[in-house]
Amino acid sequence: MVGQQKKPEVKNRKLITFTNPKSRVSEQFRTLRTNIHFTSPDGDIRSLVVTSASHSEGKSTTASNLAIVFAQEGKRVLFIDADMRKPTMHHTFNIANTRGLSTVLSRQIALKMAIQPAEIKNLDLLPSGPIPPNPAELLSSNHMDFLLEHALDTYDLLIFDTPPVLSVTDSVILANKCEGTILVVNSGKTEKAYALKAKEAITTATKARLLGAVLNNVKVQQESDYGQYYGVER
Repeated sequence: MVGQQKKPEVKNRKLITFTNPKSRVSEQFRTLRTNIHFTSPDGDIRSLVVTSASHSEGKSTTASNLAIVFAQEGKRVLFIDADMRKPTMHHTFNIANTRGLSTVLSRQIALKMAIQPAEIKNLDLLPSGPIPPNPAELLSSNHMDFLLEHALDTYDLLIFDTPPVLSVTDSVILANKCEGTILVVNSGKTEKAYALKAKEAITTATKARLLGAVLNNVKVQQESDYGQYYGVER
């Protein structure tokens, strides 16, 4: 689908599972991957939302590295920047953001024309595209359902990086459309009340399934430059 495009060079230190796959943090992401498998013993999770209660809790970094470890496992992964308000994927992976999810959902271009390859084998990227005036309406549209169906014909797993759940409705909309949701909690920042409100917002959604939470930014002595990431916990 995207074989003719040149793969961007990835050097971002946030992508530790790619730049330093033998690190302790990378191992924790692989543990997270395993725990996600355990949440669905009868079949693989094929669409996953990653969100947080509020901004700057590490949900985009978590989503990026989770996409990488699933790709490293051999799954064909499409990582989608569904934060069409404050997108970050194009910075993290050093790719263009002139077209992406917003232009696909507004029917300006076909999905295959918006997908870009990552340097990581088995991983493709769908950036947010230009910021639209109506992100929630685009995500709740029938065309979003068509995108999910069409993408799952090609990929084993879709991972969505979404806005904080307490800020806008975007994450809950996608949580209703996907098979599982992960809530990222910053151990040094997230207030308990906010985390509980975020959990409630997801669990009370009609079709959403909260797989668990990821505790982020627990410092360890030997790798003090990075937060320790733990597996899914209910």
